[in-house]
Amino acid sequence: MPASPSKTKSAAKAGPSARSAKSAEKPTGRETAATEAIIALDLPAAPLDAEIEAFFQKCRDKIGFVPNVLLAYTHDLAKLKAFSAMYNDLMLAPSGLSKLEREMIAVVVSAVNRCFYCLTAHGAAVRQLSGDPELGEMMVMNYRAARLDARQRAMLDFAVKLTETPWTIDDPDRDALRKVGFSERDIWDISATAAFYNMSNRVASATDMRPNAAYHATAR
Repeated sequence: MPASPSKTKSAAKAGPSARSAKSAEKPTGRETAATEAIIALDLPAAPLDAEIEAFFQKCRDKIGFVPNVLLAYTHDLAKLKAFSAMYNDLMLAPSGLSKLEREMIAVVVSAVNRCFYCLTAHGAAVRQLSGDPELGEMMVMNYRAARLDARQRAMLDFAVKLTETPWTIDDPDRDALRKVGFSERDIWDISATAAFYNMSNRVASATDMRPNAAYHATAR
């Protein structure tokens, strides 16, 4: 997902509801109504301001489509902007974690939660960033089958424990990350990324959010 917009500008045309907005890709113009729903809730989209229009066009220019998760948030532009800002800070901003490592966390957390949307979208990102379709499949199915280095294995073990039994995280869990070279800020970033996708997974599952069809064929 491209970087989020920076500040709100004047209002523009209203779009379709989040439930009926088209998930098919267009190089230009607004997404139009289609029979295939993005989410199971009938939430009319708010009028898009110039900032969001420009952001969506940036998505089309960069990846060929607007991710359905963004279209699903168009009923509330404040929440869309907050979601996009958090996503971009966690996934694209400078970090001791590589972009691939952050996507690996997203997939492994989503595998625990069985989140169809995030497994599809972020599984595609792992395949694309790694250049290794097999790695993407292993992240989705069982990351323990992958030949990961000690650093990545510890990172994913921590993310899974934080997802499954967060109340059991204690000093030995943080120490295990330090021992393989993660800094204090890295541990924060691992935790924040895992926490974000636990939230995102639950919203996607609660609303039956559907991924863009393009993700299924990406980097295979």
